[in-house]
Amino acid sequence: MQPVKHGGGWRAILYTLRKAHQAGGFFRMWKALRTRNTCKTCALGMGGELGGMVNEKRHFPEVCKKSVQAMAADLQGAIHEHFFADFNLAQLRGFSSRELEAAGRLTRPVMAGPLDQNYREIDWDDAIDRIVAQLKRTSPDEAMFYFSGRSSNEAAFMFQLFARLYGTNHVNNCSFFCHQASGVGLSTVTGSSAGTVALDDIDHADLLFVIGANPASNHPRLLRTMVELRRRGGRIIVINPVREPGLVKFKVPSDWRSMLKASTIADEYIQPHVGGDCALLAGLLKAVVESDERGALDTSFIENHSEGWEACRASIEAMSWEDITHRSGIDRAEIERIAKQYLQSRNTIFAWAMGITHHEFGVENVRMIANLAMARGMLGRRGAGLLPLRGHSNVQGVGSMGVVPNLKPAIRQKMESAFNVKLPVGEGDDTLQSLERAQAGGLRFMSCMGGNLYGSSPDANFAAEAFAKTDFVVYFNTTLNTSHTWGRGRETLILPVLARDEEPQTTTQESMFSYVRFSEGGEARHEGPRSEVDLVLEIARRYFGDDSPVDWAAFADRTKIREKIAAVIPGYAPMAKGVNGSADAKDRTREFYVEGRRFDRPSFATESGRAKFHAIDLPPLVGDDGGERTLRLMTLRSEGQFNTVVYEEEDVYRGQDRRDVILMHSDDIARLGLQE
Repeated sequence: MQPVKHGGGWRAILYTLRKAHQAGGFFRMWKALRTRNTCKTCALGMGGELGGMVNEKRHFPEVCKKSVQAMAADLQGAIHEHFFADFNLAQLRGFSSRELEAAGRLTRPVMAGPLDQNYREIDWDDAIDRIVAQLKRTSPDEAMFYFSGRSSNEAAFMFQLFARLYGTNHVNNCSFFCHQASGVGLSTVTGSSAGTVALDDIDHADLLFVIGANPASNHPRLLRTMVELRRRGGRIIVINPVREPGLVKFKVPSDWRSMLKASTIADEYIQPHVGGDCALLAGLLKAVVESDERGALDTSFIENHSEGWEACRASIEAMSWEDITHRSGIDRAEIERIAKQYLQSRNTIFAWAMGITHHEFGVENVRMIANLAMARGMLGRRGAGLLPLRGHSNVQGVGSMGVVPNLKPAIRQKMESAFNVKLPVGEGDDTLQSLERAQAGGLRFMSCMGGNLYGSSPDANFAAEAFAKTDFVVYFNTTLNTSHTWGRGRETLILPVLARDEEPQTTTQESMFSYVRFSEGGEARHEGPRSEVDLVLEIARRYFGDDSPVDWAAFADRTKIREKIAAVIPGYAPMAKGVNGSADAKDRTREFYVEGRRFDRPSFATESGRAKFHAIDLPPLVGDDGGERTLRLMTLRSEGQFNTVVYEEEDVYRGQDRRDVILMHSDDIARLGLQE
């Protein structure tokens, strides 16, 4: 397979048609995508009250390959009636991620005990009773609750509330293994763990940095916005060790000009060492500091709206250019050339993803990006700011709902007041700490609402061992994944749940731009799966019985949940308006931006109200003393993959027909005497 010269284009359109055909035909796919439900893939978001394939700027059509893949997975038939009898647990471990995903929709609860060789079906009452019984014989400190970004705000809010009333703060979400460094880094800069811009801010930017990210593959709908930025004279600078074809050229399927001639995406494509980003960013800041260009530094912002600048500046000035260029892999002249383009910009947005956060020094990477932005006042105003490119569609919303180990004091107080309860005060374990506790034999109950915790763990052997030492693991999923085969406890239960567009009542999700959308739900495609919200309420009702501090049955009406969310979660007050919107999509006003997230004024959520600079020591360059035979290895996501879900084995962008490959430069292959 030959690598392609651009992303998108007719190849993407033909893929969409082929996928639609597999899912029951074009019109079935079209109808599913056009419902008033939020997209199921990346947190860029589209859909909701304005209808499917519409973004918050009311642009249509907004759809991409990832949207189609996810919808096709939900449109597929039920898993074969005899599947779990035909394939035992040992055989299921031989299934690839793609084969498990393509086996079909889960429709009936299944379980496997310590002596079972196969998963076996059980009825719903038995399944829920087993969960409740295990919780009652488990100390709260020996239980953990994990959430993916697929769940709704309503399910996440109620389940984390149940977990805390049960007595544990071991409550985690899937961002820990992807964007936790963004949340921690940003909160120390602005006081908020979210990005500082909205989608329409990009319309007012003249420069966009894309650092350690591949939106052409993982956030394809963003490419149209990027193309529009360049058409009005803006520039895009990509910083990525790997040269991705879709970030060089891209044909936007919904744009006829782009389809006729592939649009240029990157004006500059900078390829630092793997792990050299922080040094490169420090070099850009050093070039700004040393520039004799008038107004290089925004002294008004620095003096009136920030703190910590002098220490940051001193640390940058103490860095030598020799050290910066060595650790970054980029020479000084190139760094200064990129810095000059930044100095010429009036409005710059910095976007990044896991190429920045997936390092031991991920927080430092994020802080250095913020330092570079603040030095020129690119924070706290429209058209400029910081944009972490979140992965799953509601991962930010799940975090907003309090799915974190330790609630902020203000949220804790409001939650206690809203429900007239007392919540546990002990420190909660994060995701890694919970798995370490499990490996040490200290975890007896594990709940995973969506996602693939085993598959997202960087050390597969460690993760499998941790799960195997856990007494009871329960999964809430729509399809099978590798957690169900390798991430099994002594007793494992899989509960089939409804997809977002099958929910019986309206739910909500939050995009990476802090925009809250409403999903109307729809008819279930299969008999058997249940709503996550209903399952949470039923588990809580049975666990607490008549002595419950909360009337769980009252929250069967999702509007009651949203009223509590509005009272508890900062910025979610508009949710209290209710759900009775107009039948005319143009008149619907329930959707909103979360107040206090989009910093379009230089007033921040820190104690001082000022943004904070940080002095940062450059991280070491891994493998620096290894000699000429040392190579740095980076992992990356294949084109047929979304998060931990694998839809296709091939990677058309990189010219590969399989995923178990190591890509090396031909010069290195020859130099080391290797061959394919």
